[in-house]
Amino acid sequence: MKLIGMLDSPYVRRVAISMRLLGLPFEHAAISVFRGFDAFRQINPVVKAPTLICDDGTRLMDSTLMLEYVQALAGRSLQSSEPAELLRELRLTGLALAACEKTAQIVYERGLRPAEKRHEPWIERVTGQLLAAYGELEKELSYQPLDASEGGIRQAGITVGVAWTFTQFLLPEVVAADGFPHLVAHAAATEALPVFRAIPCDDAVQLS
Repeated sequence: MKLIGMLDSPYVRRVAISMRLLGLPFEHAAISVFRGFDAFRQINPVVKAPTLICDDGTRLMDSTLMLEYVQALAGRSLQSSEPAELLRELRLTGLALAACEKTAQIVYERGLRPAEKRHEPWIERVTGQLLAAYGELEKELSYQPLDASEGGIRQAGITVGVAWTFTQFLLPEVVAADGFPHLVAHAAATEALPVFRAIPCDDAVQLS
């Protein structure tokens, strides 16, 4: 299998980390949807990262769908099989993915739209959504931390850690770390894991 996309994308990174934890070998092509648009389009005309090229040539899009497939391929899941635990994990994963989405929207608005065309009420609205997502995650982790050990981490723990690192990498002035001590602690624990260190939030890294 071949995973296409930059590791500064939390969606690409969560898939890469999960596949490593599942013991599934894959190649990685660090192609940007911006700088490498034409090259990416040759692989996937939709130009969406991540793209996973499966062994039979099928192209998959959307990190959550990829994870569903690779877990089936590995014969084991990174999610709980107990309904109440699974429900909480899905809620936390959803909040983390929402935070990733809102972070990206702010970055795109600032970086791609000309200054004279930026709509400040829209940025304020998205910023409020971003802070709300992390506020809910902080509250949940204050009640019950997520397992951040190499042998015990599950998809919620992976995605929350990846999301927080992504936002702090790009928007530390928007989401002040000192207001989210439990998220800071969780991300520090996950980033210290060998599998996270091997797959850093860095668009210069290309995995073999």
